[in-house]
Amino acid sequence: MSSASCGCSTCGCDVSQPTTPGPEPTTSWFRRHLDATASAVLLGIGLLTDFLAPEGMFTGLPRLSWYLVAYLPVALPVFRQAWEQLRAGNVFTEFFLMGIATIGAFYIGEYPEGVTVMLFYAIGEAFQHSAVQKARGRIKALLDVRPESARLVQTDQVETVHPEAIAVGQTIQVRPGERVPLDGVLVDGETWLDTAALTGESVPRRAVPGDLVMAGTINQETVIQVRVSKPYDQSAISRILHLVQEASGRKAKTEQFIRSFARVYTPAVVALATLLIVIPYFVVSSYDFNDWLYRGLVFLVISCPCALVISIPLGYFGGIGAASHHGILVKGSNFLDVLQHTDTVVFDKTGTLTEGTFTVTDVHLPPGFEQDILPRVLAAEQQSTHPVARAVVSYARKHVDASLPAVQVRTQQELAGRGVKAVADGKTLLIGNRTLLLQEGITVPEFPPQSGTVVHLALDGTYTGWMRVADTVKPDAAAAISRLRKAGVRHLVMLSGDTPDEADRIGRHLGFDQSIGGLLPEDKAREFEQIKSKAAGKVAYAGDGINDAPVLALADAGIAMGAYGSDAAIETADVVIQTDQPSRIATAIDIARATRSIVWQNIALAMGIKLLFLSLGALGVATLWEAVFADVGVALLAILNAVRIQSRNFDH
Repeated sequence: MSSASCGCSTCGCDVSQPTTPGPEPTTSWFRRHLDATASAVLLGIGLLTDFLAPEGMFTGLPRLSWYLVAYLPVALPVFRQAWEQLRAGNVFTEFFLMGIATIGAFYIGEYPEGVTVMLFYAIGEAFQHSAVQKARGRIKALLDVRPESARLVQTDQVETVHPEAIAVGQTIQVRPGERVPLDGVLVDGETWLDTAALTGESVPRRAVPGDLVMAGTINQETVIQVRVSKPYDQSAISRILHLVQEASGRKAKTEQFIRSFARVYTPAVVALATLLIVIPYFVVSSYDFNDWLYRGLVFLVISCPCALVISIPLGYFGGIGAASHHGILVKGSNFLDVLQHTDTVVFDKTGTLTEGTFTVTDVHLPPGFEQDILPRVLAAEQQSTHPVARAVVSYARKHVDASLPAVQVRTQQELAGRGVKAVADGKTLLIGNRTLLLQEGITVPEFPPQSGTVVHLALDGTYTGWMRVADTVKPDAAAAISRLRKAGVRHLVMLSGDTPDEADRIGRHLGFDQSIGGLLPEDKAREFEQIKSKAAGKVAYAGDGINDAPVLALADAGIAMGAYGSDAAIETADVVIQTDQPSRIATAIDIARATRSIVWQNIALAMGIKLLFLSLGALGVATLWEAVFADVGVALLAILNAVRIQSRNFDH
């Protein structure tokens, strides 16, 4: 086969390497496989002539020449590969087996069988190539989202340059319909961004000044300006491509076993075929060399390990491709095996199960006070960098009448751990927690325990209301836990740096078995090691922040939220969820288990049929026609079985 061949160490190729494929030719299948097409036509004419020609007309040299012409187009590539492998020190390859078997068939006058073996071999290669391209196509789409140009904003002009020429800190312009070429922060304009290339999500995301904008997303609305925060080769999409292209570097144990098995198996069957030809000479009285040579050739063709060494790497590569299609990047087929044995999943909370950004979830202001107090709140808090203050400012901006005169803040004092005291338009404003207002002699109503932080408001010594600020749970977090339960994950744990009460509240709401709060990064690692020591199967950890990197490294399968996760988490993790949806962890486990099932189906199929036909071949019952089915036919069945995973829908 060609370089996209069987993937076994006996022939030196690697079907599972996701090298960057070029564009697929637009020509027809027949033109792209002209050699096989020509051989098939010539073989068909030859067989028809054998059947219809008068006896004695199509014999001897004319018949040999005709079938030789049919044989060479498909045989020459195989002989070329056999020679290259021979020069590299690999003698017992599938090319060697095919070459010896078909030359032997010509030697004993079985010309059609010799051509058929090579032709079916070429057809098998074509099907395999198509399957590999389909698997690679799932990943190849990522290559199309890296723009080759960027609009660099200069002092007096906009210059078009390659993204690699732009430095961190410079500003680029992105027009409607264009892809963002580099990661950065939106500094001018508001727009909707299509993030489907990175996250798989079809719903656009609103972006306003201060928001992170990632390379590969599409600007859908207005001209925007982005201050570059990362160089071209470190952008989100470049990092994804790097991870994908390294994905097959780590092989599953099943792949490693099959490769080792092939090194021993191939020379062993060559030796057995030789013995099958030679030994009967000494024990069979009516020994016919051509008869036993034919049996040996059948044995060789049947024994070719193509079905195993093609379909198993293809099965794993198909699994990685299917995962990529669902926004999940698996860094090696070995991690598919780990995922399918996972029975414990440990989650970080903030940014993994929750959005990781504070928002105002509830507001209570007396009628008539909103346009009196909110402009003052906006003016007093807009310079603060505190996450709670930023959430309050964001809410106030949306609800303050822009036509009102700007509020003048005369004094503003941030009180650590309590809030802000300011004089705005001549009135004293308090924004903070219960402690701040009580210290100022203001009565604050009692609140039942709920999620989030309550921000109390007072104006000139009068209590005016409150706002609740919380980190909201991701929409599919509950579905993630439910799906993991259905997938057979027996133990679900949440680790959090939040207070134990808050962690316990969210944990019970989502259905976790155990929730542990109040943890520092080193505490997370310690807790995780204890959980791992008690687990019966593999333990996965899902996180998104820099502080999760140590635990991701400790996990059997580290899973990072990749869309907005930290570089440290993404680099350390074994699996990256590009959609930031925790439910995709269950999808990854489903894909891993489906991949494993297909791989073992192919092993059973190939070994079972080959053992049956090897026995029949040794007994002289099977012919080269049956041998072709046992070799190429089984390989085709295994390939078709392997690519099934790419058409399955794993979204529930």
